[in-house]
Amino acid sequence: MLWNPTLKEMEVLCIALLAGIGFVVAYHTYGRWLGSKIFALSATAVCPSRKLEDGVDYVPTKKSVIFGHHFTSIAGTGPIVGPAIAIMWGWVPALLWVVFGSILVGAVHDFGALVVSLRNNGQTVGDIAGRLLNKRVRLLFLFILFMALTVVLAIFGLVIAAVFKQYPSAIFPCVVQIPIAIAIGVMLNRNGVGLLVPSIAALAVMYLSVVYGDVGILGEWNAAMAGWSIWTWVVVLLGYSYVASVLPVWTLLQPRDYVNSLQLISALALIVLGLFAAALAGGEGDAELTMVAPAFNVHPEGAPMIFPFLFITIACGAVSGFHCLVSSGTSSKQISSEPDARFVGYGSMLTEGFLATLVILACGAGLGLGVATPGGETLIGEAAWAERYASWGAAKGLGAKVGAFVDGSANFLMALGLSGGVAVALMGVLVASFAGTTLDTACRLQRYVIQELGRTLSPSDGGVFAWLKNKHGATIFAVCIAGAMAAVPPSGGEWTLGNAGKGGLILWPLFGATNQLLAGLSFMVITFYLWRRGKPVWFLVIPMIFMLIMPLWAMLHQLFSAPGWLVGDKPDYLLGGIGLATVVLEVWMIFEGWQLFPKAKGVLEEGALEAETA
Repeated sequence: MLWNPTLKEMEVLCIALLAGIGFVVAYHTYGRWLGSKIFALSATAVCPSRKLEDGVDYVPTKKSVIFGHHFTSIAGTGPIVGPAIAIMWGWVPALLWVVFGSILVGAVHDFGALVVSLRNNGQTVGDIAGRLLNKRVRLLFLFILFMALTVVLAIFGLVIAAVFKQYPSAIFPCVVQIPIAIAIGVMLNRNGVGLLVPSIAALAVMYLSVVYGDVGILGEWNAAMAGWSIWTWVVVLLGYSYVASVLPVWTLLQPRDYVNSLQLISALALIVLGLFAAALAGGEGDAELTMVAPAFNVHPEGAPMIFPFLFITIACGAVSGFHCLVSSGTSSKQISSEPDARFVGYGSMLTEGFLATLVILACGAGLGLGVATPGGETLIGEAAWAERYASWGAAKGLGAKVGAFVDGSANFLMALGLSGGVAVALMGVLVASFAGTTLDTACRLQRYVIQELGRTLSPSDGGVFAWLKNKHGATIFAVCIAGAMAAVPPSGGEWTLGNAGKGGLILWPLFGATNQLLAGLSFMVITFYLWRRGKPVWFLVIPMIFMLIMPLWAMLHQLFSAPGWLVGDKPDYLLGGIGLATVVLEVWMIFEGWQLFPKAKGVLEEGALEAETA
């Protein structure tokens, strides 16, 4: 059969290819310029991983392993669920924000936060803000980080449980990652073996677990675990997060994220190959690989306005404040050579941008290859799109967003000849693995934030809060606070085992704007770092202003536009109060920065930590 694709089929392929080429070109041009001319990365600089090596958090590591940790930690489910719903405003605006946002905003943000942390003993951006701006900003920053990470920990148990209930075949492959990761971590650390053989073996075992992990007794085991209550999953996952947070990074965190990254990147490669195969073979019946989503749809039924909410809905796929926590919290403590920072920081964000691009194509074109209805009918083309995206409300739930991506991308894999069950299992494992790596990384990050707060509140050896400076005390506090929030029944309902575990949903509406606000504040820290050293900051100022205005606009709209959190017939004073406090904190921090900016040019901060050279 000769390949004779139509113009519409070529459109989908060209989007994938041009986006991929654009990301590669950006890495080797803009990313290289940032690394060499702006941040002046030096191979002779002594990184925190070597200067403060402790075998637990500060561990010199190969850049390929750190890339795996960093990429899987920043990705989570964000670049999947965000684009999967934002496509309702049209695939063109969603795609433009993903591609240009990743290159000019998100990758610069992640790379900058990583370098600034490298030059400051691996401290978080919140801690560094205290020196670059002032101590008030540091404390405000740390409290914002604490609140955001508490919500992440409280909600991601629910997210993973929901994915497992929707795709039980993903449970065994995700669980088996843990012993595989520990085995690889021990081999690499104690025996000094190369990465090639363990990588191939781990990848082979992972794919075998996907293909055969739902057969026979394993299938029964998956079904039994899928029947666990949300609360059971939350308790188990928070317990796992505690263990992963206090163990040395080389035993579980690094190798698990590395194994995940191998599987996830290979899955992305399969999706791309599936795009080519689908263009040649098509889908069910007469289905062709074409964009069935609208190019522009500024006013979808029941949706908020496209500005500013497009830039809040698509976060991780373009820019996300959470990424500065990974860059400055864990990755900066593991990089062994400064030049590796471009590959880890800038490269990981571009890879995530490509993932978000594939999500847009899977939801916008992949669904059109065939979607099964509850009645057993298979819809194709625009009818398949309409079945999943009838309204904003219908597409807004987690299951609907994840389902749209999993089914659309599984259609690409089936064009390669994979069975429907294996294709869906592969995509289900991809989603659950991303969510799992974000959860255990977020717990370790929260431990760092709490330890920094403990050192602030109890600077001496004694004091009421001294126990928070200990890694076990800080982690137990983080897990207990997240568990308590998760245990609260949503919407004021009665506490039952069925309701428990969903409490994170109460504050989840705040997370989008707060997360993007964090990106703007992180940009402020990076800007001050360069400004104080006489470096150009023009390429940071525009993204910084943009990422301060958009979340502020979104938060004010949610607060005061009826029916908002503080207006209307049923105001929500909890969300409204926290949202209003967040707005006040943002304005306060912007004011502090505005006052200091003219005075700071070329003036090193007090107690500045300059990089040592070997």
